[in-house]
Amino acid sequence: MKALFIGGTGIISTAISKLLTEKGWELYLLNRGNRSEELKNRKINFITCDINDEKKVQELIKDMNFDVVADFIAFVPEQLERDYRLFNRKTKQFIFISSASAYQKPLSDYRITEGTPLANPYWEYSRNKIACEDYLMKMYRENGFPVTIVRPSHTYDERSIPLGVHGSKGSWQVAKRMLEGKPVIIHGDGTSLWTMTHNSDFAKGFVGLMGNIHAIGEAVQITSDETVTWNQIYQIIADALGVKLNAVHVSSSFLASCSDMDLEGGLIGDKANSVVFDNSKLKRLVPEFIATTRLDQGIRQTVKYILEHPEYQVPDEEFDKWCDDVIDAMNNAIKEIKNKA
Repeated sequence: MKALFIGGTGIISTAISKLLTEKGWELYLLNRGNRSEELKNRKINFITCDINDEKKVQELIKDMNFDVVADFIAFVPEQLERDYRLFNRKTKQFIFISSASAYQKPLSDYRITEGTPLANPYWEYSRNKIACEDYLMKMYRENGFPVTIVRPSHTYDERSIPLGVHGSKGSWQVAKRMLEGKPVIIHGDGTSLWTMTHNSDFAKGFVGLMGNIHAIGEAVQITSDETVTWNQIYQIIADALGVKLNAVHVSSSFLASCSDMDLEGGLIGDKANSVVFDNSKLKRLVPEFIATTRLDQGIRQTVKYILEHPEYQVPDEEFDKWCDDVIDAMNNAIKEIKNKA
């Protein structure tokens, strides 16, 4: 079996690329030369090109056909229109990576299936993913373009600790605050439900959909079946770091209103909502799928890896100061109200 990945070196796609090479697929990665260290010794064919250079890509693949083409870096419909021009009649299956954040916000039912409506007024990223799905399904219905839509939720690997709130430079600053005994912010009261999926588990579901005729014309979510609260998530991280958790709970709407970061989309439009994913459809299509990395196990692996690799310990002084300012504002408000009582 022969596959082409556009991108192929991200959190999700790296794990899939690794699993495909183990299963003997003939794999091509089309990107601008980004080669993950994890993939450097694997049997992979690299096509070095910017996917946005449509004419060059067309020339490079003119004599090639694929069983599967997957685009991991498409975010707006125009990019899918380009993909359609490039790969229509050159692949037996085209997989688009959408997002579970596209599901309706606020949710009418916390239990999410592929039939949950798509609508997110809080996050442009999610609305663009919905528009991408609409375009591809139109191409499937009208032209027979063999589309499969995959919706990941919060997927992580060993290179970044999965969090609710962090700065633009990643998750290390929150871990650093924990190690220094400083308070860390948990959005809301920390009791909303969330699902995190290790990328190795996600890869098993994704590979099971590749070349799967029953997945054509379908949208499928891939997540773990484990549901935890944000309080549990942060406690797991603190335990992995070997420190006591010093948590400060702050309203998600307050955090979104006092930050230049896109917290309205990331929180109000995503992580502040309780979600429980029903993966029955995935398990019908891929009967062997089961997520086996429990969150506490995955977080311990991630924390160990980051502590052993200083290149992933990227400080974020601006975010650190913002956390201090938010926490100070909360504490000062509490003192002022108490003094007036």
